[in-house]
Amino acid sequence: MKIENSRLRRARKTRAKIAELKKTRLCVHRSNGHIYAQIIAETGDKVLASASSLEVEVRKDLKNGGNVAAAAIIGKRIAEKAIAAGISAVAFDRSGYKYHGRIKALADAARENGLSF
Repeated sequence: MKIENSRLRRARKTRAKIAELKKTRLCVHRSNGHIYAQIIAETGDKVLASASSLEVEVRKDLKNGGNVAAAAIIGKRIAEKAIAAGISAVAFDRSGYKYHGRIKALADAARENGLSF
């Protein structure tokens, strides 16, 4: 459980900084089987857009929701939904996860599709 505690400590520090900057944040969560992304308002009380590998439209295209390909698709979807909601700039909240693999793939796909952070 020590690894989980370290991740949550890193996440707390990141979220405190983002709250201080008063920016809309792109929050990412990953599990072994799936990846989730949410765009949360500056106040932290409202989800403005969300995407996950559990969505029906995504699941029919994917064999596995817990890999880099799935993360790239979710990054593209969250960017499209954010732009449709009128959001173009966010702060990236990686929830204490290291910036590589699925987290990096999601971030890169979101940037390529018009989201800036």
